[in-house]
Amino acid sequence: MTQAPAPIDILLVEDDPGDVLMTREAFEHHKIRNALHVAGDGVEALEFLNHRGRFRDAPRPGLILLDLNLPRKDGRELLGEIKQDPRLRTIPVVVLTTSEAEEDIVRSYDLHANAYVTKPVDFEKFIEVVRKIDDFWVTVVQLPHR
Repeated sequence: MTQAPAPIDILLVEDDPGDVLMTREAFEHHKIRNALHVAGDGVEALEFLNHRGRFRDAPRPGLILLDLNLPRKDGRELLGEIKQDPRLRTIPVVVLTTSEAEEDIVRSYDLHANAYVTKPVDFEKFIEVVRKIDDFWVTVVQLPHR
């Protein structure tokens, strides 16, 4: 009998309150036990990841869900900084965005995104995408424990 995977902390970097709410609802709908933390832009995400300011006691996320189009510091800049930082680069980053532009897909993988997923507009499809991301990254993939 296999044990359920241990819950992980997930950092959602998203500025759209509606998408944050849909992600939270997807977690609740599928009874996802992982803790979801939210940063509203790239600057706030770096504060979370570097334990600065109000995020001094923030946990190290086991997975980052990253929107590309963010205020202050966009997702592309943030992705580049995460993957250049030896302390952070092992955290898997899944780009979860509305953009289907080929240049965004290529640039994200050039910046070492671990996956690129286009957000469905339909709520039910969005919930299913979040469940599949969680299932794959938490159940199937073995993540580093640091």
